[in-house]
Amino acid sequence: MTRGPRTQYHSAMETLPDPLPGNPLAVVADWLRDAERDAAQPNPNAMVLATADAQGRPSARIVLCKDIDPAAGTISFYTNYRSRKGRELDANPHAAIVFHWDHRHRQVRAEGRVERLPASDNDRYFRSRPWQSRLGAWASHQSEPVESRSALIAAVGSTARRFGIPYGGPGTPEPQSIATEVPRPEHWGGYRLCLEALELWVEGDFRIHDRARWTRSASGGWQATRLQP
Repeated sequence: MTRGPRTQYHSAMETLPDPLPGNPLAVVADWLRDAERDAAQPNPNAMVLATADAQGRPSARIVLCKDIDPAAGTISFYTNYRSRKGRELDANPHAAIVFHWDHRHRQVRAEGRVERLPASDNDRYFRSRPWQSRLGAWASHQSEPVESRSALIAAVGSTARRFGIPYGGPGTPEPQSIATEVPRPEHWGGYRLCLEALELWVEGDFRIHDRARWTRSASGGWQATRLQP
């Protein structure tokens, strides 16, 4: 496959800093802000999340990164705890993530152990979501079979009535106000990936990419190594 011309966002001379930075997650946070400013893709905070079950069999999907904390060395995301990824993280609390910003020719890979966020964080973020998304968190038994699409929509409608919200399905005009707050279900919340290793990648001409990997000690310090492409 022949690649098209490079976009305005990429310089053929772009490389990773030299010397390598002491905290690579600060670079990731900067890269994410760059991607958000570019508005070159609908969800610049989209990342692949890979998990594995108790037998080591992997699965992967896209989730949205909701926080990067360079000082703590963590990346956070939210989901249904009863989903396949939630069940796998319960059985094997380790994961890997990948960001890929193709328009900037940058990639991030990271891996580490995973822990649940506290209820206060979950409640705060859940309240910030649109009410339709909050209804969906109650109505959807994520990763479980459903008889039909109409059955799922009916479940959302039933949930809306439970909370006193007039909802007749997709396309229903938004109510002027919602009398009842939609609380967070206990099975919905966040995780933080506590990084143990992180790799930064910048595309180079003729596949001479620039790569570096950092490993993090138990004390929180990072050790960097440049890698061949």
